[in-house]
Amino acid sequence: MSSPLDRQIRAFLVHLEHERRLSSHTLQAYRHDLLRLRTYLEANHLELDAREVTTFVLRGFLADELKRVSHRTLERRLASVRAFYKELRRRGEVRKSPASALRNPKARRELPDFLPVSEITAIIEAVDGEDPLSRRDRAILELLYGAGIRVGELAALSLRDIDVRERKLRVLGKGRKERIVPFGEKAQQATEAYLSARPSLARKDGHQDEEALFLGRYGTRLTPRQVQNILRKRGALGAMRADLHPHALRHSYATHLLDAGADLRSIQAMLGHSSLSTTQKYTHITVDRLREAYSRAHPLEKRKRKYASES
Repeated sequence: MSSPLDRQIRAFLVHLEHERRLSSHTLQAYRHDLLRLRTYLEANHLELDAREVTTFVLRGFLADELKRVSHRTLERRLASVRAFYKELRRRGEVRKSPASALRNPKARRELPDFLPVSEITAIIEAVDGEDPLSRRDRAILELLYGAGIRVGELAALSLRDIDVRERKLRVLGKGRKERIVPFGEKAQQATEAYLSARPSLARKDGHQDEEALFLGRYGTRLTPRQVQNILRKRGALGAMRADLHPHALRHSYATHLLDAGADLRSIQAMLGHSSLSTTQKYTHITVDRLREAYSRAHPLEKRKRKYASES
Protein backbone atom coordinates (compact mmCIF):
# COMPACT_ATOMS: atom_id res chain seq x y z
CA MET A 1 0.00 0.00 0.00
CA SER A 2 1.41 3.39 -0.96
CA SER A 3 2.14 6.01 1.68
CA PRO A 4 1.10 9.68 1.73
CA LEU A 5 4.67 10.52 0.64
CA ASP A 6 4.37 8.26 -2.41
CA ARG A 7 1.18 10.06 -3.40
CA GLN A 8 2.79 13.47 -2.83
CA ILE A 9 5.85 12.58 -4.92
CA ARG A 10 3.67 11.23 -7.76
CA ALA A 11 1.57 14.40 -7.81
CA PHE A 12 4.71 16.56 -7.84
CA LEU A 13 6.19 14.64 -10.78
CA VAL A 14 2.91 14.94 -12.71
CA HIS A 15 3.04 18.70 -12.11
CA LEU A 16 6.61 18.87 -13.41
CA GLU A 17 5.79 16.81 -16.50
CA HIS A 18 2.50 18.35 -17.56
CA GLU A 19 2.60 21.90 -16.22
CA ARG A 20 6.30 22.72 -16.28
CA ARG A 21 6.92 20.33 -19.19
CA LEU A 22 10.33 19.19 -17.98
CA SER A 23 12.28 16.56 -19.91
CA SER A 24 12.21 12.90 -18.94
CA HIS A 25 15.89 13.15 -17.96
CA THR A 26 15.16 16.01 -15.52
CA LEU A 27 12.09 14.22 -14.18
CA GLN A 28 14.21 11.17 -13.47
CA ALA A 29 16.65 13.31 -11.47
CA TYR A 30 13.84 14.77 -9.33
CA ARG A 31 12.34 11.30 -8.83
CA HIS A 32 15.69 9.86 -7.75
CA ASP A 33 16.38 12.68 -5.28
CA LEU A 34 12.97 12.39 -3.62
CA LEU A 35 13.16 8.60 -3.46
CA ARG A 36 16.50 9.01 -1.65
CA LEU A 37 14.63 11.08 0.94
CA ARG A 38 11.95 8.39 1.16
CA THR A 39 14.62 5.72 1.69
CA TYR A 40 16.16 7.76 4.52
CA LEU A 41 12.82 8.23 6.25
CA GLU A 42 11.97 4.55 5.98
CA ALA A 43 15.41 3.42 7.18
CA ASN A 44 15.03 5.64 10.27
CA HIS A 45 11.43 4.51 10.95
CA LEU A 46 10.03 7.99 10.33
CA GLU A 47 6.59 8.86 9.02
CA LEU A 48 6.35 8.57 5.22
CA ASP A 49 4.50 11.85 4.88
CA ALA A 50 6.00 15.14 3.69
CA ARG A 51 3.82 17.01 6.21
CA GLU A 52 5.61 15.29 9.10
CA VAL A 53 9.17 16.04 7.92
CA THR A 54 11.00 18.70 9.96
CA THR A 55 14.09 20.81 9.30
CA PHE A 56 15.97 18.61 11.77
CA VAL A 57 15.06 15.51 9.76
CA LEU A 58 16.18 17.13 6.49
CA ARG A 59 19.53 18.08 8.07
CA GLY A 60 20.00 14.43 9.02
CA PHE A 61 19.08 13.34 5.50
CA LEU A 62 21.62 15.69 3.89
CA ALA A 63 24.33 14.69 6.37
CA ASP A 64 23.68 11.04 5.57
CA GLU A 65 23.77 11.68 1.82
CA LEU A 66 27.09 13.56 2.09
CA LYS A 67 28.71 10.27 3.13
CA ARG A 68 28.15 8.88 -0.36
CA VAL A 69 27.72 11.77 -2.84
CA SER A 70 29.59 14.91 -3.90
CA HIS A 71 28.71 18.42 -2.73
CA ARG A 72 27.33 19.15 -6.18
CA THR A 73 24.95 16.19 -5.99
CA LEU A 74 23.98 17.21 -2.47
CA GLU A 75 23.10 20.68 -3.75
CA ARG A 76 20.83 19.05 -6.33
CA ARG A 77 19.19 16.90 -3.63
CA LEU A 78 18.40 20.02 -1.61
CA ALA A 79 17.12 21.89 -4.68
CA SER A 80 14.77 18.99 -5.46
CA VAL A 81 13.44 18.94 -1.89
CA ARG A 82 12.91 22.71 -1.97
CA ALA A 83 11.00 22.49 -5.26
CA PHE A 84 8.93 19.63 -3.85
CA TYR A 85 7.90 21.64 -0.79
CA LYS A 86 7.24 24.75 -2.87
CA GLU A 87 4.64 22.77 -4.80
CA LEU A 88 3.18 21.32 -1.57
CA ARG A 89 2.75 24.86 -0.25
CA ARG A 90 1.10 25.94 -3.50
CA ARG A 91 -1.39 23.10 -3.13
CA GLY A 92 -2.00 23.95 0.55
CA GLU A 93 -0.63 20.65 1.91
CA VAL A 94 1.98 22.38 4.11
CA ARG A 95 2.05 25.89 5.58
CA LYS A 96 5.83 26.23 5.66
CA SER A 97 8.69 24.39 3.98
CA PRO A 98 11.10 22.66 6.39
CA ALA A 99 13.80 23.21 3.72
CA SER A 100 13.55 27.01 3.90
CA ALA A 101 15.88 27.16 6.93
CA LEU A 102 18.58 25.09 5.25
CA ARG A 103 21.60 26.66 3.63
CA ASN A 104 23.27 25.36 0.50
CA PRO A 105 26.19 23.07 1.39
CA LYS A 106 29.51 24.81 0.96
CA ALA A 107 31.78 23.14 -1.53
CA ARG A 108 35.17 23.58 -3.08
CA ARG A 109 34.96 24.95 -6.60
CA GLU A 110 35.01 21.91 -8.83
CA LEU A 111 36.47 22.65 -12.23
CA PRO A 112 35.11 20.66 -15.16
CA ASP A 113 37.13 17.72 -16.46
CA PHE A 114 38.35 18.05 -20.00
CA LEU A 115 40.53 16.04 -22.37
CA PRO A 116 43.35 17.27 -24.60
CA VAL A 117 42.61 17.33 -28.32
CA SER A 118 45.10 14.50 -28.90
CA GLU A 119 43.23 12.18 -26.53
CA ILE A 120 39.82 12.96 -28.02
CA THR A 121 41.27 12.35 -31.48
CA ALA A 122 42.66 8.99 -30.36
CA ILE A 123 39.27 7.93 -28.93
CA ILE A 124 37.38 8.91 -32.08
CA GLU A 125 39.93 7.53 -34.55
CA ALA A 126 39.86 4.17 -32.77
CA VAL A 127 36.24 3.76 -33.89
CA ASP A 128 37.14 2.94 -37.48
CA GLY A 129 34.83 0.02 -38.33
CA GLU A 130 32.40 0.13 -41.24
CA ASP A 131 29.65 -1.90 -39.55
CA PRO A 132 26.45 0.00 -38.54
CA LEU A 133 27.23 0.06 -34.81
CA SER A 134 30.75 1.42 -35.35
CA ARG A 135 29.40 4.10 -37.68
CA ARG A 136 26.76 4.99 -35.10
CA ASP A 137 29.26 5.18 -32.25
CA ARG A 138 31.64 7.38 -34.23
CA ALA A 139 28.80 9.75 -35.11
CA ILE A 140 27.83 9.91 -31.43
CA LEU A 141 31.38 10.79 -30.40
CA GLU A 142 31.77 13.36 -33.17
CA LEU A 143 28.49 15.09 -32.28
CA LEU A 144 29.05 15.09 -28.52
CA TYR A 145 32.44 16.72 -29.00
CA GLY A 146 31.62 18.65 -32.19
CA ALA A 147 28.38 20.20 -30.89
CA GLY A 148 28.91 20.09 -27.11
CA ILE A 149 25.42 18.77 -26.42
CA ARG A 150 24.34 16.89 -23.31
CA VAL A 151 23.88 13.11 -23.45
CA GLY A 152 20.15 13.46 -22.80
CA GLU A 153 19.89 15.97 -25.64
CA LEU A 154 21.70 13.63 -28.00
CA ALA A 155 19.51 10.65 -27.08
CA ALA A 156 16.38 12.78 -27.65
CA LEU A 157 17.40 13.84 -31.17
CA SER A 158 15.07 12.83 -33.99
CA LEU A 159 15.86 12.74 -37.68
CA ARG A 160 13.97 15.99 -38.20
CA ASP A 161 16.28 17.73 -35.68
CA ILE A 162 19.44 17.41 -37.76
CA ASP A 163 20.31 19.23 -40.98
CA VAL A 164 23.40 17.40 -42.17
CA ARG A 165 23.93 19.59 -45.25
CA GLU A 166 23.76 22.83 -43.24
CA ARG A 167 25.61 21.20 -40.32
CA LYS A 168 23.24 22.21 -37.54
CA LEU A 169 21.12 20.59 -34.83
CA ARG A 170 17.86 21.65 -33.26
CA VAL A 171 18.27 20.74 -29.60
CA LEU A 172 15.68 20.72 -26.83
CA GLY A 173 17.61 21.55 -23.68
CA LYS A 174 16.88 21.98 -19.99
CA GLY A 175 13.52 23.56 -19.26
CA ARG A 176 12.49 22.48 -22.79
CA LYS A 177 14.34 25.47 -24.26
CA GLU A 178 15.11 25.04 -27.92
CA ARG A 179 18.39 26.13 -29.48
CA ILE A 180 20.22 25.69 -32.77
CA VAL A 181 23.75 24.29 -32.49
CA PRO A 182 26.27 24.12 -35.34
CA PHE A 183 28.70 21.25 -35.83
CA GLY A 184 31.75 20.71 -37.99
CA GLU A 185 32.78 18.80 -41.07
CA LYS A 186 34.06 15.75 -39.17
CA ALA A 187 30.71 15.31 -37.42
CA GLN A 188 28.96 15.85 -40.75
CA GLN A 189 30.96 13.07 -42.42
CA ALA A 190 30.47 10.67 -39.52
CA THR A 191 26.72 11.37 -39.40
CA GLU A 192 26.32 10.83 -43.15
CA ALA A 193 28.13 7.50 -42.87
CA TYR A 194 25.89 6.45 -39.98
CA LEU A 195 22.67 7.51 -41.71
CA SER A 196 23.52 5.36 -44.72
CA ALA A 197 23.82 2.33 -42.38
CA ARG A 198 20.90 3.25 -40.07
CA PRO A 199 18.26 1.18 -41.98
CA SER A 200 20.05 -2.05 -41.00
CA LEU A 201 19.49 -1.37 -37.28
CA ALA A 202 16.12 -3.04 -36.86
CA ARG A 203 14.38 -6.03 -35.29
CA LYS A 204 14.17 -9.30 -37.21
CA ASP A 205 10.74 -8.27 -38.45
CA GLY A 206 12.27 -5.11 -39.92
CA HIS A 207 10.60 -2.78 -37.40
CA GLN A 208 12.50 0.25 -36.13
CA ASP A 209 11.82 3.64 -34.56
CA GLU A 210 11.19 5.84 -37.57
CA GLU A 211 11.85 9.15 -35.77
CA ALA A 212 14.88 8.57 -33.51
CA LEU A 213 18.24 9.66 -34.86
CA PHE A 214 20.32 7.17 -32.89
CA LEU A 215 19.11 3.58 -32.72
CA GLY A 216 20.16 0.53 -30.76
CA ARG A 217 20.95 -2.81 -32.33
CA TYR A 218 17.27 -3.71 -32.57
CA GLY A 219 15.93 -0.47 -33.95
CA THR A 220 14.79 1.32 -30.77
CA ARG A 221 15.87 4.78 -29.64
CA LEU A 222 19.05 4.80 -27.56
CA THR A 223 18.63 5.87 -23.93
CA PRO A 224 21.08 8.23 -22.16
CA ARG A 225 22.33 5.25 -20.11
CA GLN A 226 23.07 3.28 -23.28
CA VAL A 227 25.00 6.23 -24.70
CA GLN A 228 27.07 6.37 -21.50
CA ASN A 229 27.84 2.65 -21.83
CA ILE A 230 28.92 3.16 -25.45
CA LEU A 231 31.30 5.92 -24.39
CA ARG A 232 32.83 3.84 -21.62
CA LYS A 233 33.41 1.01 -24.07
CA ARG A 234 34.86 3.23 -26.79
CA GLY A 235 36.90 5.28 -24.34
CA ALA A 236 38.54 2.16 -22.92
CA LEU A 237 39.41 0.92 -26.42
CA GLY A 238 40.64 4.24 -27.76
CA ALA A 239 42.59 5.78 -24.91
CA MET A 240 42.43 3.45 -21.92
CA ARG A 241 39.71 5.63 -20.38
CA ALA A 242 37.07 3.32 -18.94
CA ASP A 243 35.66 6.35 -17.11
CA LEU A 244 34.90 8.40 -20.22
CA HIS A 245 31.74 10.38 -19.53
CA PRO A 246 29.69 12.45 -21.99
CA HIS A 247 30.27 15.57 -19.91
CA ALA A 248 34.02 15.21 -20.42
CA LEU A 249 33.42 15.73 -24.15
CA ARG A 250 31.07 18.66 -23.49
CA HIS A 251 33.58 20.27 -21.14
CA SER A 252 36.38 19.70 -23.66
CA TYR A 253 34.26 21.32 -26.38
CA ALA A 254 33.77 24.46 -24.29
CA THR A 255 37.38 24.63 -23.10
CA HIS A 256 38.83 24.19 -26.57
CA LEU A 257 36.51 26.84 -28.02
CA LEU A 258 37.57 29.27 -25.30
CA ASP A 259 41.24 28.46 -25.89
CA ALA A 260 40.76 29.21 -29.59
CA GLY A 261 39.33 32.66 -28.85
CA ALA A 262 35.55 32.11 -28.90
CA ASP A 263 33.67 34.59 -26.72
CA LEU A 264 31.78 33.50 -23.62
CA ARG A 265 28.38 34.64 -24.87
CA SER A 266 28.64 32.46 -27.98
CA ILE A 267 29.75 29.46 -25.93
CA GLN A 268 26.89 30.10 -23.50
CA ALA A 269 24.39 30.04 -26.36
CA MET A 270 25.82 26.86 -27.87
CA LEU A 271 25.92 25.03 -24.52
CA GLY A 272 22.38 26.15 -23.66
CA HIS A 273 23.35 27.71 -20.32
CA SER A 274 20.67 30.01 -18.92
CA SER A 275 23.27 31.90 -16.88
CA LEU A 276 26.63 33.23 -18.04
CA SER A 277 28.11 32.37 -14.63
CA THR A 278 27.70 28.66 -15.48
CA THR A 279 29.80 29.16 -18.60
CA GLN A 280 32.41 31.25 -16.79
CA LYS A 281 33.71 28.21 -14.92
CA TYR A 282 35.63 27.31 -18.08
CA THR A 283 37.65 30.54 -17.83
CA HIS A 284 39.23 29.19 -14.63
CA ILE A 285 40.65 26.27 -16.59
CA THR A 286 42.11 28.40 -19.35
CA VAL A 287 43.61 30.90 -16.87
CA ASP A 288 45.33 28.03 -15.05
CA ARG A 289 46.67 26.72 -18.36
CA LEU A 290 47.88 30.19 -19.33
CA ARG A 291 49.65 30.48 -15.99
CA GLU A 292 51.40 27.15 -16.58
CA ALA A 293 52.44 28.24 -20.06
CA TYR A 294 53.73 31.53 -18.63
CA SER A 295 55.79 29.72 -16.01
CA ARG A 296 57.33 27.47 -18.64
CA ALA A 297 58.06 30.12 -21.25
CA HIS A 298 58.57 33.57 -19.77
CA PRO A 299 62.27 34.57 -19.51
CA LEU A 300 61.94 35.82 -15.93
CA GLU A 301 60.35 32.58 -14.84
CA LYS A 302 63.07 30.57 -16.60
CA ARG A 303 65.74 32.66 -14.88
CA LYS A 304 64.05 32.15 -11.51
CA ARG A 305 64.17 28.36 -11.97
CA LYS A 306 67.80 28.54 -13.05
CA TYR A 307 68.81 30.48 -9.92
CA ALA A 308 66.83 28.08 -7.75
CA SER A 309 68.64 25.07 -9.21
CA GLU A 310 72.06 26.72 -8.76
CA SER A 311 71.50 27.72 -5.14
